[in-house]
Amino acid sequence: MMQYPYYNGGSHWGLWILMSLAMLVFWGILAWAVVSIVRHNNAHREGKSEPPPGTGGSDALRILDERLARGEIETDEYTRRRDLLRGGGLSTGPG
Repeated sequence: MMQYPYYNGGSHWGLWILMSLAMLVFWGILAWAVVSIVRHNNAHREGKSEPPPGTGGSDALRILDERLARGEIETDEYTRRRDLLRGGGLSTGPG
């Protein structure tokens, strides 16, 4: 009768290690995918998605408007900063 090393206590530790590592990689990728999907969905639900590019200036203008309304800055300072934010450049004034 022919004896196969598979059935007579043949040593296949290499295959066991390879299968164990493959399972660890599989479960790691699956866990990473689930966490990524959950974080992505939570960010959209809470409104923390990235703002579109180029909208940062409108926030700065809004803050500048609020500072003027509260009286923290004068109108000439307001117009100078507003022009800077809108890309008008530096205005050369006296002094």
